[in-house]
Formats: sequence, C-alpha cells, structure tokens
Amino acid sequence: MRVLSVGSEIYPLVKTGGLADVMGALPAALSSEGITVRSLVPGYPAVTAALDRAESVLRIPDLFGGAAEIRAAAAGRHDLFVLDAPHLYARPGNPYIASNGVDWSDNAQRFAALCRAGALLARGAVGGFVPDLLHAHDWQAGLVPAYLHYEGHAAPPCVFTVHNLAFQGWFPAHLLGALGLPASAFVIDGVEYFGGIGFLKAGLQFADAITTVSPRYATEIATQDGGMGLDGLLRKRGSAVHGILNGLDTATWNPATDEHLAARYDVANLAARAVNKRAVQARMGLAPDPRALLFGVVSRLAGQKGIDLIIEALPVLDALGAQLAVLGTGETGIEASLREAVAARPGRVAAIIGFEESLSHLIQGGADAILVPSRFEPCGLTQLAAQRYGAIPVVSLVGGLVDTVIDANPVAISAGVATGIQFGPVSEAGLSDGLRRAAALFADPDKWSRMQRNAMALDVSWTEPARNYAALYRSLTSR
Repeated sequence: MRVLSVGSEIYPLVKTGGLADVMGALPAALSSEGITVRSLVPGYPAVTAALDRAESVLRIPDLFGGAAEIRAAAAGRHDLFVLDAPHLYARPGNPYIASNGVDWSDNAQRFAALCRAGALLARGAVGGFVPDLLHAHDWQAGLVPAYLHYEGHAAPPCVFTVHNLAFQGWFPAHLLGALGLPASAFVIDGVEYFGGIGFLKAGLQFADAITTVSPRYATEIATQDGGMGLDGLLRKRGSAVHGILNGLDTATWNPATDEHLAARYDVANLAARAVNKRAVQARMGLAPDPRALLFGVVSRLAGQKGIDLIIEALPVLDALGAQLAVLGTGETGIEASLREAVAARPGRVAAIIGFEESLSHLIQGGADAILVPSRFEPCGLTQLAAQRYGAIPVVSLVGGLVDTVIDANPVAISAGVATGIQFGPVSEAGLSDGLRRAAALFADPDKWSRMQRNAMALDVSWTEPARNYAALYRSLTSR
C-alpha cells in the first residue's frame, strides 16, 4: 500500500511539537506492515538544506503569488515530496511565526499551497506515484480533503489526524476565493467556521476517518468542555473518529545508546543515572546534591502545559527540599516568572529559556521525576520518554497522560505495576499533592526503583500504534 502523508513539520528537519515526531517516526514503523509512506512537507530552508538528492517532478506556474515546484527528495531515512515555493517558505526561524512573535500574515496562503500540492499528488499528478490513501495532519493540511471534495475528482480515501485541537487555522471569509474555494464551500457543512474559514474544521468535515493521538483525547474533544467549538461536528462524525495512541521513536530515545547522556544505562544499571543527575545539576547551575529530589520539565512554556501551576507550587518544592530544572520556550509572561523564580531560589530552581535537543535527553536521563501538569494533553511524548529513561512522570489526569501512565496508587504499588503519579484536579493544589506523593515514594528507594523498572519495561514504541493505523488504512481502502 502507498500512502501520501501531508504535514507542516517532520523530525528531525523541522520541529515545533509532537506533530513533527509523528510525521518523522510513523512512516518507518508502517514499513513493517507492508505500507510505504511518502511525506509532503513545505520547502523551508532547514528542509531544503537537508536534502540528499532532489528531482523536480511537477512545476506549478503560479501558486498563491509565485512559481513553485514539487521535488521528489530523500533526507536521511525519509522519502519526501518537498514543495519548493520560496515566496512562501524561504523564511528563517519558526514555520508559523515571524521574528516579532506574530503569525506570518500570509499563513492562509502558505498552508493552502501545501494542501493544493497535496491534492495534486493525491490525484496522481506525478507519474509513477498514485497513492492508495492520503493521511493529512493538523490544520495546516486540513484543506487537502476539501480541495479534493470540491474539485470532484476521483481521490483516495483520507485519514485526518488531530494532534492538537487548540490550533485550528481560522482565517477571514474574504479569502475564500483567493484560496481557490468555491462560494458553495462557505456553509456549515463546508469550510465555514464562526464566520470565517476553518482549515482544521475542513479536515474534520471531509476526511473519511479522523484520528486523535490518544483514545482519551478522542473522548474529551467530543465534549463541550474539551471540544473548543468543534464538539458538535465531532459528535456528528463520531463513528469516523478513532483514538490511536502515539508511540515514541525508541531508536532516538534509548538510554543504553544515547550519546547525549553523560552516562548510558539500562534497566539493569539504574545506578548510572546518578552520573546524569550530577551532569544536569552542573549544566543547569543547581546545587550538587544527590539526595535532593530533582524534578525536570521539558516543555513548551504555556498555560496549556500548566507551567504556571509549577510556579505557584514552588513553596511546596521548597518545603520538600526538592530541585527544579526547566527547559523550554513559550509565553513571555511564564518565561519572566521562571526567571524571577530562578533569581529567588539560586541552586534550587534553574531554567534555560530555549530548546536544546541534547539537554532535553540529559534531563530525561538525570532527573528523578518529570513534571507534566497539562490542562489538556492530546497525547504527550515527554511522559513516554520519561518512562523509557526511568524518570518517574508526575502527570495530570487528562488526555493521553491518563492512557500512558499507571498511577502509583496503593493497589498498583501492591501489584507491582505502577509507572508514575497521576494527580487531579489540574490546579496548584492538585499538583502539590502529586509533588508530595512523589517525595514520599522517593524516600522509599525500593518502591522508587521498582517504579523505574516498571516504567522502563513498558513498550512505548510505534509497533502497536503502527498496527492500529495499518488496520484503519486497510479498512478504508477495502471499501
């Protein structure tokens, strides 16, 4: 089976979140299911610079204001189609946001172009490549099934994956014609969404199947509290919605081979984690205290991620004699609050505002516990990496965090299956309770090391998710 995957990021070429990880890891996992995936991505500078070889396979004279071409290319293990459109993508930095922190003003055209190219490829516009199925990811690819629908051409079935419902791709209604959509599309059963054009809504409306990145999230977004204005459509399309849990790239995330660690280790050599803990403390400017419970945070610094709750709970960390190491970038207010916390608690709280791939691995390999206090979380990969590395995840009772962490309640501890700590409600009080529970367990080395071993024994790979995606693909192509 041939699959065309369309998305705006792919690891390791360009990444702002979990979408890139899925686009990067799922194709390789599907190969064991007899499925060949070719991914269409925008030709950002980081992408074009990484291409091993590239061949122009389709020229587009005018694509939203300039000439473009689709290039068949390889980059590492990825088989790609790259949409080379310099007038849309030849820009430095974040794929969506300009250096002034504001979205690029032409994002509607930039990602409509990606969708237009995806629709062309889905219809077999490039000789020798006729996909059996289309897999579109998040709002940036949401118009692909809409273009196919309104242009009326024969097209393969489409799977649309929601990685985060909060990012919806809403644009003003006056762009309808400029984006190549007919007037008839501007209806509630089309692309119209709260008086504008909804890219994500279009994907949900016209895809043959919808997936979310965890089963719990599929349930949450069909409710008024979690649906962010789209719950009605999701309930209407309920039989088409499937929750398939994300996996982790276990080749990249492997403590036994990870070159980013100060000391490599496995489940039989957990004592080596102490070397990484010292390295984290030294790198982050924390006191070299092996007895302090070291909490790590590797996250986008945003309200969704509950980072403000961590800041509110700092007095509890003080009382526990714990340390906190934060790596991430995001909302300016949260960044400022973290800087204040670092200044007020030298040697106990540390934060590096930015992102370093190497340091993110070291924190997973050296922190005793990883905090993920999200207000909502479609899946989350941080807690998967934490368990693989023997860092106990402390997570809120939402989304994929519920699906992937076994809470250390008395029954789970007695049965020897606990892998982390869940807390609720998602508040400062709830998180503080989780911190205290973590400290109590950390004070019992036997229980703590048993949890670490349980966590590291979990299969967090893409094997089972790939099997589930393959089954869904086959059910659609066999109709």
